Amino acid sequence: MKKITVLISDDHTLLREGMRLLLEKETDIQVVGEAADGQQSVREAKRLKPDVVVQDLAMPLLNGFGAARQIAKELPSTKVLILSAYNDDQYIDHAIEAGAAGYLMKETVGDDLVRGIREVANGNAFFSPAVARRLLKSRQGRSANGNDTALATKATVLTGRQTEILQLIAEGYANKQIASMLSLSIKTVEKHRQDLMNTLNIHNIASLTRYAVSSGVVESNRMPVG
Repeated sequence: MKKITVLISDDHTLLREGMRLLLEKETDIQVVGEAADGQQSVREAKRLKPDVVVQDLAMPLLNGFGAARQIAKELPSTKVLILSAYNDDQYIDHAIEAGAAGYLMKETVGDDLVRGIREVANGNAFFSPAVARRLLKSRQGRSANGNDTALATKATVLTGRQTEILQLIAEGYANKQIASMLSLSIKTVEKHRQDLMNTLNIHNIASLTRYAVSSGVVESNRMPVG
């Protein structure tokens, strides 16, 4: 029987080790690699071509949205299963927009990880029960209000690309560095940056950084020092 090959992408070593130990108990799953940041996740996915990438959302350099988007675009046969501590509508929507096949809550990873990997490897979508309930409630609410924008709030209006730009700004990267990381022109980054500031009505880096931390886009220990 062909095993499901898996790449584990998480910046916390203990979590990667824990997931590897959990998955190595399964006879139909093989962990073929690990990655500690978003860019490494994309590189390793291209090199190893796994069936499934278990992709942490809050990753340095390139977050899970960006990594999922690149992997989905360049490796359509590889399925991305997002791993996150957040079940807010904006994160779930961005994950789906980026091409992820599933969304797994970290708090239930022990129960749902194996099942999630099997489901997405078989071409199905998989969401943790709490996420599935939230999706259903959200869609029902939008339907009742007659349109998909009725429930939009300030926290849900950022696009996936704007979220990537926000993360890198908060981590202290300049426009030129961001352009290189995301394979964009500097002018495109500048436009995204201005659109981001206009959308949030935030026009300085310190406030953008505070917003990024408070909304969970970047963890506080990744804020630039000094």
